[in-house]
Amino acid sequence: MREFIHQLPKAELHLHIEGTFEPELMFEIGRRNGVKLRFKSVDEVRKAYAFTDLQSFLDIYYEGAQVLLKEQDFYDLTWAYLKKASEQNVCHTEIFFDPQTHTDRGVPFETVIKGIHGAMADAEAKLGITSKLILCFLRHLSAEAAMETLEQALPYKEWIIGVGLDSSEVGHPPKKFAAVFKRAEEEGFLIVAHAGEEGPPEYIWQALKTLNVRRIDHGVRSPEDPELVKYLVEHQIPLTVCPLSNIKLCVFDRIEDHNIKEMLDMGIKVTVNSDDPAYFGGYMDENFIAIQEGLHLSREDLYQLSKNAFEASFLTPDEKQKRIDELDTFMKAHS
Repeated sequence: MREFIHQLPKAELHLHIEGTFEPELMFEIGRRNGVKLRFKSVDEVRKAYAFTDLQSFLDIYYEGAQVLLKEQDFYDLTWAYLKKASEQNVCHTEIFFDPQTHTDRGVPFETVIKGIHGAMADAEAKLGITSKLILCFLRHLSAEAAMETLEQALPYKEWIIGVGLDSSEVGHPPKKFAAVFKRAEEEGFLIVAHAGEEGPPEYIWQALKTLNVRRIDHGVRSPEDPELVKYLVEHQIPLTVCPLSNIKLCVFDRIEDHNIKEMLDMGIKVTVNSDDPAYFGGYMDENFIAIQEGLHLSREDLYQLSKNAFEASFLTPDEKQKRIDELDTFMKAHS
């Protein structure tokens, strides 16, 4: 089954590029830029990855990002992730980036996006992995700051497929950013948002009704609201679920307690993703393996999860069908 999972064609739709920052690369870039970390070794960094909630993770996540200063740094970070993803048979990925994490430190928006975009273009040419970029606003900052970031992004519209909302969820409801997302949609960006990870189902409703999202990132608290479940199934709103992240951040105590199989059986279009794999102990293969073994998923379950991701992606209809045909061919060969 592990070999089946490894070979399974996959799409990843919930991945923060800053969250792929492995400690080895963090130290290498830190040395290159003369930025000292408070950690003395890679092992010490990994030992610090003992999180109790979303905020305890975000504190160290933002700290690690401090070493990213130059275009080459963002290129190297993105290339490392895309290479790893390609090795795990991820053939398409949609990457979040948090420009405010960097622009608030004085790093120009242009520096960030040029480095990321350059690696994405090279990975498609050299590795055959396609990718799209989604700009996320930090919800613990103001709506005004988000609007400023959107303005900075407009000259690079052709490189950005959509906008999203991440960072500390509780106390920062989606409706806080209604005006920003309305403007983003008018500019042609597709809309997604984190909701229902630590926040209540009401945040998912707000993302759907106020922000007009195409898909919900996380959404694991959806089953608490039967009307919400009915709406998600009826409208086939995708959820980009991140199993190992949910365990690491104590959303669920154990992988055996995770509700992704329950939601799949309800008819919700759930997908599997790695979120911040350098911090949460696993990329796509590891997430699929964890839920397969913990929840006793069948090959048909794994196929459906992968198919859901291609259908939920922002690929064109023809590109989606091409990837699903490849997935179907794979399944016939392994039936």
